[in-house]
Amino acid sequence: MEKLRLGVIGFGNMGTSHVRNVWEGRVPEMTMGAICDSAQVRQEAARHRYPEVPVFASATQLFQSGLCDVVLIATPHYDHPALAVEAFRNGLHVITEKPAGVYTRQVKEMNAAAVSSDKLFGIMYNQRTNPVYQKLRQMIHRGDLGHIKRIIWIITDWYRPQAYHDSSTWRSAWKTEGGGALINQNPHQLDLWQWLFGMPDRIYARASFGKYYDIEVEDDVMAYMEYDNGTTGEYITSTGEAPGTNRLEIACDMGKVVVENNRLTFHRNVLSEREHNRINTEPFGRPECWECNVPADFSGGSQHVGILNNFAATVLHGDKLLAPGTEGLLGLTISNAIHLSAWTGETVDVKHFPDDRFYELLQEKIRASTVVKKESQVIVDNSKTY
Repeated sequence: MEKLRLGVIGFGNMGTSHVRNVWEGRVPEMTMGAICDSAQVRQEAARHRYPEVPVFASATQLFQSGLCDVVLIATPHYDHPALAVEAFRNGLHVITEKPAGVYTRQVKEMNAAAVSSDKLFGIMYNQRTNPVYQKLRQMIHRGDLGHIKRIIWIITDWYRPQAYHDSSTWRSAWKTEGGGALINQNPHQLDLWQWLFGMPDRIYARASFGKYYDIEVEDDVMAYMEYDNGTTGEYITSTGEAPGTNRLEIACDMGKVVVENNRLTFHRNVLSEREHNRINTEPFGRPECWECNVPADFSGGSQHVGILNNFAATVLHGDKLLAPGTEGLLGLTISNAIHLSAWTGETVDVKHFPDDRFYELLQEKIRASTVVKKESQVIVDNSKTY
């Protein structure tokens, strides 16, 4: 069987997981071609664990080695676009970890490089493999919900103590990570938001920066979203609540949908609310409603391994890519818009997002950064994931 030779750039938290999945045969149509990390300690760790796999100190060396067909970028966020562009120039397929980048301007440049190449571009949006969200998307696109009135997503089960923020030199600072909860923990949910409901037209947000921790980036966020068709949305996230909540609630003409604890429940009106309102004559009359537990595979899906298997099948057999890399711009635009609104107090036009203005304000945050981490403060633990 033909196999894709995978190069993993970044042998840190997620990189080690991806290497392990391929090495242990969970992605049958991929084999490990090479590993790269700029840190000597991680290079040594990779050689110790996988002595048969070549290890490089720079991405350029890996790109030019001829040992790989596809590279997976699992480095700190700012590096994703530049590494992807270089990989495309070297004739390689690319998968990037989330987020696509830190600011929309750099991601648009990356997307342009991907489009101008003849190589496949994917992003590690592994939550798209979750059968519950796939079923919900199918229901929405099929029209089962009717018009969506309001979306509320409370996603506060991202608890991260101070020890987490201190676990790496690049975490939780504008200069090195580019944000906090939105850019690190929430890219999956922001992607799912647009994947399910489409892009909002306007966003107004409030955020707290270092509310719970000794960090300079956001750890508590509330965003209000508006769509031109009348749909509204509320997005609430935090890394400072324990225990937290992950509940998606959708109010719609046909009732209410709730996703919680990886279960999908449709409180389905027998008659749509709008039609009931048109014909009802009773002052307190309500539509008849059935509680329906929608059948789906509740295991959570194939996750990271599923994205890798889908990518390999798309390259080798022409399957459809589940998570195209160019779509990373969409969730990032929502993230950037929330930041911009929180910084300025303005309602942000998402359809005409001001890339340059956001970039300029981000640079101001970077210049004003006061966070300095010493290597002695850093906890090295490659077993943990994002």
